[in-house]
Amino acid sequence: MKISILGTRGIPAKHGGFETFAERLALHLVGKGWEVTVHCPALGADAVRESEWCGIRLLHLPVHRDDAVGTILFDWKSTLVATGEGGSVLNLGYGTAIFGLLYRLRGIYNVINMDGIEWRRKKWSFPARAWLYLNERAACLLANHLIADHPEIKNHLATRVNAEKIAMIPYGADPVADPDVNLINPFNLTPNGYAIVIARPDPDNSILEIVRVFSARKRGIKLVILGNYHESVPYQKQVLAAASSEVVFAGGIYDKQIVEALRFFARLYVHGHKVGGTNPSLVEALAAGSPVLAHDNHFNREVAGPGAAYFGDERQLAEELNSLLGGDRDLEGMRQSSRRRHSEAYTWEMVLSAYEGLLARWQGDPVEDRNDAKITALHPRPH
Repeated sequence: MKISILGTRGIPAKHGGFETFAERLALHLVGKGWEVTVHCPALGADAVRESEWCGIRLLHLPVHRDDAVGTILFDWKSTLVATGEGGSVLNLGYGTAIFGLLYRLRGIYNVINMDGIEWRRKKWSFPARAWLYLNERAACLLANHLIADHPEIKNHLATRVNAEKIAMIPYGADPVADPDVNLINPFNLTPNGYAIVIARPDPDNSILEIVRVFSARKRGIKLVILGNYHESVPYQKQVLAAASSEVVFAGGIYDKQIVEALRFFARLYVHGHKVGGTNPSLVEALAAGSPVLAHDNHFNREVAGPGAAYFGDERQLAEELNSLLGGDRDLEGMRQSSRRRHSEAYTWEMVLSAYEGLLARWQGDPVEDRNDAKITALHPRPH
């Protein structure tokens, strides 16, 4: 069985959720006897290069621009290569789904993970949103199967294509049970002495609102913000200007063990995402047993369940922060709820087995019969 995984910045994972997922899925499939190729951008390289990592073939394709245009060009090169090599294709993201026409013409099975509803995000310009909207439509038309990582994403896609063409498989995370407390020492943090936000510095993630409300009064604990912030970017400059002395900008941290420790020892995880599907950072917070305060929308409520706290505007955010950080709430009960929610629906074992079953469908392998039920029943409703 042969598959190429496209649409990431490569593995081993050093960036975000898609890279982590690609790494975990590739390792899982190789362990089951699949022949797996992961396409990786090689910035500034002059020629295609191959390497191997843990039995996975890595194909390094030259790119000469580190921007949106460079991503499109990289995806085009990846599509041409994958079309020539045969096997099945898993595309992570639909930003260049129009290239799937080549797979259709060559009879190559193309599965697309549809991520979130990207064209609704405020961070994109109108031309970018139009491009993403058109490619969402192209994905529905050209892909052999779509993967939605959240029930609401599946409902959205079902307005464009037959629901039988869509599998709902969320994101996974490893449970975090006993991280090394010394890993938080370089940030001058103590267990239970800080809240944490882990998100891209985008308006859709409510970073400015969270920092502004937290900084409106003396808290006696810190707010740790992960991610790279620069005054040259207008929105990020606003966030930096709104921060009190109790806000710690820790920078971009990609060491898994450090991030897990930061989540585990936090008093509260604050999740401001307003759009999207099953967000990896929220799933990983549940896996770490973090008490969760999330923006109140159907995406976050589906993932975090009734054991989390929610806010809709800055007034509600202030009320929840005052209560949760002031010792008025059962944070231990919220921790237990987070762990329970993770074990119900977001373990890697369930997620990767569901992917294997779906991808094997196109290979004519009997693993489909073993895992097909997991694809549709993987995501129980919160109770």
